[in-house]
Amino acid sequence: MIFLFIMIFPGLFIANSETKGRGVFSSQDIPMQTIIEISPVIVMSSAERILLDQTLLHDYIFEWGNKKDQCCMALGYLAVYNHSYLANCEYEMDFEKASVLIRTVRNIVAGEELLINYNGDWNDKKPVWFDAK
Repeated sequence: MIFLFIMIFPGLFIANSETKGRGVFSSQDIPMQTIIEISPVIVMSSAERILLDQTLLHDYIFEWGNKKDQCCMALGYLAVYNHSYLANCEYEMDFEKASVLIRTVRNIVAGEELLINYNGDWNDKKPVWFDAK
């Protein structure tokens, strides 16, 4: 049996972002390569994903599974991290443990918004669904 817990780095908080609604910020400096969150997820089937894609939750779920035909809803702060093509954090999915780990890819300054790249790789410049034309 696997026991999984939510781990959120001390000093993280949710606040309004200048242009992106709510986002995740840090009240303290954080060194590069620091794990700042481990978020358990609720995994849903491909049929449930089709239904969720028709709702506002579409913007808050992640593709899931080796075939990316499932989806998941993250617990913790994960669903609130905003997107950037030059993100300061990266995420790593663990399908076996049904969790997502967030790690900084550079030093973070207190007050800075923590950003992930919704493409999966922190510096992937491929347009995401809301930027695709």
